[in-house]
Amino acid sequence: MKRLWSVFTSDMDHCYFTGTTPVERHHIFGGSQRAASEKYGFIMPLRPDMHPNGAQSGANAAEIDLKLKRMAQEYFEANCGTREEFRRIFIKSYL
Repeated sequence: MKRLWSVFTSDMDHCYFTGTTPVERHHIFGGSQRAASEKYGFIMPLRPDMHPNGAQSGANAAEIDLKLKRMAQEYFEANCGTREEFRRIFIKSYL
């Protein structure tokens, strides 16, 4: 099993927002950017009802998804590269 990590937390066993368990590990950018999410640590432990594309996602899933994408882009631009580089990897800007 792959060991997923996050630039946002060292505690992958508790929800980033609530501190509760159980969690699902959410790739902030999925699909063709899933591997890039893993490379840059854009993984977030979330309660199942907060997981934007999880089977139990709640009413605010789209809001949570956009918040996480913006957090990841802000981190990338501060620590990894330019906005243009971010767009090349993750398709578009969320800021």
